[in-house]
Amino acid sequence: MTIFNFSDNEALGKVSSVDTANVVVEVINLEQLKKLQVNRLAVLQSSRPGQHLIGLINKVTRKRDDDQKIDDDLEEAPEQNLCKISLIGTLLDRDGEKRNVFRRTLESVPEINANCFSLEDDHLTAFMRILSSTEEDGKSLTLGSYTLDENATAYLNGNKFFQRHAFIGGSTGSGKSWTTAKIIEQMAELKTANAIVFDLHGEYKPITGDGIKHYKVAGPADVEAQHTLQNNVIYLPYWLLSYEALVSLFVDRSDQNAPNQAMIMAREVNQTKRNYLESGGHQDVLNNFTVDSPVPFDLASLLARLNEINEERVEGARAGSTKAGEFNGKLSRMIARLENKMSDRRLGFLFQGGDEIMQFNWLETLTNVLLGATNENGAGGIKIIDFSEVPSDVLPLIVSLVARVSFSLQQWTPSELRHPIALLCDEAHLYIPQRNMADSADSVSLDIFERIAKEGRKYGVSLVVISQRPSEVNKTMLSQCSNFVSMRLTNADDQGVIKKLLPDSLGGFSDILPTLDTGEALVVGDASLLPSRIRIEEPINKPNSGTIDFWDEWQEDVSEGRLTRAVDNWRKQNIQ
Repeated sequence: MTIFNFSDNEALGKVSSVDTANVVVEVINLEQLKKLQVNRLAVLQSSRPGQHLIGLINKVTRKRDDDQKIDDDLEEAPEQNLCKISLIGTLLDRDGEKRNVFRRTLESVPEINANCFSLEDDHLTAFMRILSSTEEDGKSLTLGSYTLDENATAYLNGNKFFQRHAFIGGSTGSGKSWTTAKIIEQMAELKTANAIVFDLHGEYKPITGDGIKHYKVAGPADVEAQHTLQNNVIYLPYWLLSYEALVSLFVDRSDQNAPNQAMIMAREVNQTKRNYLESGGHQDVLNNFTVDSPVPFDLASLLARLNEINEERVEGARAGSTKAGEFNGKLSRMIARLENKMSDRRLGFLFQGGDEIMQFNWLETLTNVLLGATNENGAGGIKIIDFSEVPSDVLPLIVSLVARVSFSLQQWTPSELRHPIALLCDEAHLYIPQRNMADSADSVSLDIFERIAKEGRKYGVSLVVISQRPSEVNKTMLSQCSNFVSMRLTNADDQGVIKKLLPDSLGGFSDILPTLDTGEALVVGDASLLPSRIRIEEPINKPNSGTIDFWDEWQEDVSEGRLTRAVDNWRKQNIQ
């Protein structure tokens, strides 16, 4: 049964002019004209039976027809109310065995005097359900209601939203976190949801419920208190880092000895891992491991070996004499850098996790936490990881480490056993920047995320990139995103990124980007098919976005001892 069962008396007007993909409709009912709004959808009768044409209203005019006044010798020219519509697709009542199929093609054009109807209320909801391939009795992905028709629910195709990667963007205070929270809450309702949220500022702490678990990367106070996974504290030990990441962390690229240091690092890390495997009797792993394999190794042993090489003296030309070895003195800066990192309490999550994280089976414990779905081991399907205490200079390495572990696990899982996972990358511009803005740590992060963007779909890994500056996010990442939820954007460069994504016939949609209200979004992409202006529904638990009412706060009393407490917390690296 077709979803469009309009009667003639519901008609907005009749087609008076047809020009390729543009149609002019003469509006008969003045009350209807008053309700018409630009960017609203309309339905037109097709010249072919079993079809309806879908169009986008882009101009509404009311004028008097002076020509008719002269021809008919009238005292006052009659009004001519016109509505210009751009045709954007066709709804087929039947396509083979499928019913109600939408295509982004024009298989016909309307005839003159064909009826035109406004697409609103229940008709709009039903049409959007078709676009998003959702059923009335299923758990659908919804964002809210349409700005131009609050009675119609805005549905997205949940499969295509995550299959094709997505971007959520908007200026500060426009509602990005609100939108993300709305999506997270709906994901958590699914039986075996599986996602990791990179929470850089702890703003998603208020989002709670069944299927949602909160973790934090260990800070100095957690290391001191010996908090573990049982306390929802995560350690990401140095031995999980890839060779490139280790070099980025320990080797200063500006040092003239950097190539030698990197080469020695590869050789000695490989040997130290071999020693660990041999001492533990892991012969099956020993036969095939590489320097990048996630195998624990003793950092103290590595450091002792590096010092030995750095101080090595070999037999000289004369009997009984010695001379500096090939790498004597060339590893000094790397060793000093390594020692500083190991003693830095801020990096305790890398180097001070205790004996537990050096166990061979500890990685399995960690991955059960990171990739566990809702019904597995009682884990939460949505894992919100707080990175707020990770130093900014190593943040790209650490965030990308979690992404790399997730991707690698998916890659090495037999295809019949894979369970898809989504990575929600909040504040993505901080660790997935443009290539020309990247340093060595950023480059390692970019390599990992670019690979996930290009290959993740094959292994069931989805990316949702969230940023207030789309123009600063890596272009390769954005090019792989097929869904965009754009909140208010005031910067011309950021607006330009979104404008390039819209078809020419819908380009006018982008003009509304700087005027969108807080919590209002322009949704474009495979999950929606048609660009839609949506007012995001309020999430059950609002994120802590940090928006402060300055003017009101400045009229209230100030808490005593606030600065003393802040200084004490700063020194102790712990908020109390």
